[in-house]
Amino acid sequence: MKRPFGQHFLFDPNILKKIIRYSEITRDDTVVEIGPGLGTLTRFLALHAKKVIAIEIDKKLIGRLQEILSPHDNVEVIRADALKFPFNDIQGNFKVVANIPYNITTPLLFRLLEFREKIMSMTLLMQKEVAKRIAASHGSKEYGVLSIGIQLYTKPVLEFSVSRKAFLPPPKVDSAVVHFEVSQAPFFPVKDEEFFLKVVKTAFSQRRKTLTNSLKTFKGIKDALRKTGLDPKLRPENLSIEDYVRLAEALEQSLAL
Repeated sequence: MKRPFGQHFLFDPNILKKIIRYSEITRDDTVVEIGPGLGTLTRFLALHAKKVIAIEIDKKLIGRLQEILSPHDNVEVIRADALKFPFNDIQGNFKVVANIPYNITTPLLFRLLEFREKIMSMTLLMQKEVAKRIAASHGSKEYGVLSIGIQLYTKPVLEFSVSRKAFLPPPKVDSAVVHFEVSQAPFFPVKDEEFFLKVVKTAFSQRRKTLTNSLKTFKGIKDALRKTGLDPKLRPENLSIEDYVRLAEALEQSLAL
């Protein structure tokens, strides 16, 4: 059975136990699970956490899910769209552990980060290709806007891969589990986050070009590169997040003149 919301069911107990282990949940933790499906992961979470809040959008699954989870009095099933759910309404801080639908991975991550003051950590099973992009370091072909946007407030670690054969129905690609340390404040000293991300997105919109060319729409790009000591012939993926922070600041100063 394939779900209309793009998720594939994971039944392998060994992989489910590994997810629990890497999530580092304890009996003191509240855990939010997004897309519980048929509750296979939820049941493991219920055995280790103080409380589990399972958010499911598919109304066809709700009844069956509640029945499956009825032996666990520490599980609350909520029918809702996670992209619109008011996570602030959850009492106290919480951890997020989930096998998230492929088709909402990126928007869901950025939605969750809007509530980063509430989230202690995230342990998410996702498409391996996306996981590699999220955890990528500068200099790699996977590194880009997604890497920088996520790493501004989290420290993601790709913990282990999961074969497509572990799912029913099997997806067309492999998956991976990523654990995120989440911070309320950015890990890098960004003065104007909106402008910083504009610089990053503009640079990577033409990632095969040199910085001088990919950022030529910004007045003073040559002066900013010279001021920061960055080689104008570098390509966008060659710059670390710290480099982009310095470059954005130098560009802002140029624009202010």
